Amino acid sequence: MSAILIDGKKIAEDIRSELAEKVASLRGKGVRPGLAVILVGDNPASVSYVTGKEKACAEIGIQSFETRFPEDVAEASLLEKIAECNRDPFVHGILVQLPLPRHIDERRVISAIDPTKDIDGFTPINLGRMLLEEPCYIPCTPRGIIELLKRSAVPTDGAHAVVVGRSNIVGKPLANLLIRKSVNATVTICHTGTESLAAHVRAADIVIACAGKPGLVSVDMIKSGACVIDVGVNRVPDPTKKKGYRLCGDVDFEGASKIAGWITPVPGGVGPMTIAMLLSNTVDAASRISGVQL
Repeated sequence: MSAILIDGKKIAEDIRSELAEKVASLRGKGVRPGLAVILVGDNPASVSYVTGKEKACAEIGIQSFETRFPEDVAEASLLEKIAECNRDPFVHGILVQLPLPRHIDERRVISAIDPTKDIDGFTPINLGRMLLEEPCYIPCTPRGIIELLKRSAVPTDGAHAVVVGRSNIVGKPLANLLIRKSVNATVTICHTGTESLAAHVRAADIVIACAGKPGLVSVDMIKSGACVIDVGVNRVPDPTKKKGYRLCGDVDFEGASKIAGWITPVPGGVGPMTIAMLLSNTVDAASRISGVQL
């Protein structure tokens, strides 16, 4: 068999088209969604991510306000900028690109963001509201994965989902979303302390790999017909490539695609959905803060 390729790029394009209509509606009522983007340092991956997000904003009419700080910026200066964005009526969403340099307390920085503008969904208040299924901003990658499953008609009701990874950004919030009644999956979370990883993954109807380790999920771990969502974006050396490396996920794509029922590619799977959900959260924030209903 050959797996159905879940084209995250195409699905994200559809979502952006839907959002462009909402942005046009808001702008027709005098509200232009605004996103403040804060980048510390010049990490190539972070710069690339920020550039992609700003380009996506421009394409659908969201205004982006970028601030770049040097790698050695004082934490106080970063917090001051966040406070300024919290007060700015033209800023509806605040994005601080992670990771931050080691001398900066990431939790303190995230917690300083006004929860009503926390379009990444990382503040303790939004994470707590998510757990209680109250109105909130849901972290973009987990939200994008759920959207992929729904729009690809992957059966989730009663399915056994195995999440490989327990980060605060993906693994933990994703597990919470999967057990909601609207999805209704039974969830197992695997991590570095899990014994017999292969046995757990092999029992899954839905495998979501988000550990950040290339090739962690091999073809022999995949159950025939399972849905495989690969969140990993790993750079591995490849002298045949112009940049000297290639991108790959956490899953053996070539092998798994012959066994699975559905599978996401890397790149072109979860990544575009993360940006689409960031845009969606920003549009929602503009609507909520302005009081203009969509």
